[in-house]
Amino acid sequence: MHIAVVGLSHRTAPVEIRERLSIPEQTMEDSLQQLRGDAQVLEASILSTCNRLEIYTLLRSPEQGITAVGSFLSRHSGLDFGELTPHLFTYHHAEAVSHLMRVASGLDSLVLGEGQILSQVKKMVRLGQEHGSIGPILNRLLTQAVSTGKRVRTETNLGTGAVSISSAAVELAQLKVGQARGLDELVSLDQEQVAVVGAGRMARLLLQHLQSKGCKALVLLNRTVERAEALAADFPELPVQCRPLSDLDHCLSTCSLVFTSTAAEQPIIDQARLQSLNRRSSLMLVDIGVPRNISSGVSVLPGVESFDVDDLQEVVNRNQESRREIAAEAEGLLQEEAQQFLEWWDGLEAVPTLNKLRQTLEVIREQELQKALSRMGPDLSARERKVVEALSKGIINKVLHSPVTNLRAPQPRQQRHLAMQALHDLFALDEGSGEG
Repeated sequence: MHIAVVGLSHRTAPVEIRERLSIPEQTMEDSLQQLRGDAQVLEASILSTCNRLEIYTLLRSPEQGITAVGSFLSRHSGLDFGELTPHLFTYHHAEAVSHLMRVASGLDSLVLGEGQILSQVKKMVRLGQEHGSIGPILNRLLTQAVSTGKRVRTETNLGTGAVSISSAAVELAQLKVGQARGLDELVSLDQEQVAVVGAGRMARLLLQHLQSKGCKALVLLNRTVERAEALAADFPELPVQCRPLSDLDHCLSTCSLVFTSTAAEQPIIDQARLQSLNRRSSLMLVDIGVPRNISSGVSVLPGVESFDVDDLQEVVNRNQESRREIAAEAEGLLQEEAQQFLEWWDGLEAVPTLNKLRQTLEVIREQELQKALSRMGPDLSARERKVVEALSKGIINKVLHSPVTNLRAPQPRQQRHLAMQALHDLFALDEGSGEG
């Protein structure tokens, strides 16, 4: 068996490639079933966010398993594998484990220390469990990654004041508004007519950061107005008008700053739509949806500026330097957690030997138990028979305790191999004695 991860991220692929591979939750079960449908893929889980698509797998063999995952990605995206290859990374075993720990801790995020990724890893675990695509190996690895992410945030200051994609988007708007005023600094958004399209988790963070950056009021649009109203109720100090998505044209005509964060699989704002409007002012569009909510090319229109998640790097760089020392401290914790999992994995190597030993001793126990019971005659009560059988099982468990503990304990592989071979030789495990 072999652990591997295949994927791409903001570090390896532009948004136009990432959006082709994005997998929404409503199609996750089908995607996981497709992966598990290949005989080479024993376990699988998928992490799909605006900045990454990663597939964690337990494979029968590395080469054939990676080929199976590549075929899935090609089918899903509609891109030839050759087109995808330059953007993909593949990590095996120890590298795959370390990468997952870094992802869950926010060390591989566009925004260093970003907290939302941990909830997304938790969601990956939940979906893998619900859809039955992960087994004992990935379940152990993924749940340890979640606990590692929590530990990093608890034992270091990496999560303190960490910005999210949403807050970076707000800071980008502040920077661009400031530049339009001839200032190279973040400015208040108190003079902007602001709209937010979408009412999910990212929109909630947008409202939180817009309020803290001086926004006086905004329009919140969503397909379901009731959901928008429920979100707005959590911000009583920020005047929010909740409107249906059908009012989008009106907001694009009257607002100066519009953020989009919806789960739409096709753009909801394009060049043709904007051209048909009678806009009253310049318009800045900030799109943090993947797939993108705004078509590329709308910035060619006079008075329109458009930015997507790949444009956030400009403001992210302003916040990174102060966090790098904390990240270095977190790396030490990650190495410790990764090593702990790998030691557990290495211990699995002894399981077949221990199973054979248990089978061999169980055969002996059964044989000797039957001999003893037959000698005791028919006068032995059912309760006494159970006591004698429990005694024999207890002896076997006591005998096995030390071999199981010692063989599963962290140790050099050569030392474990020597101990395993000694058991095979002493108990003739290779001669089929455990088969009864």
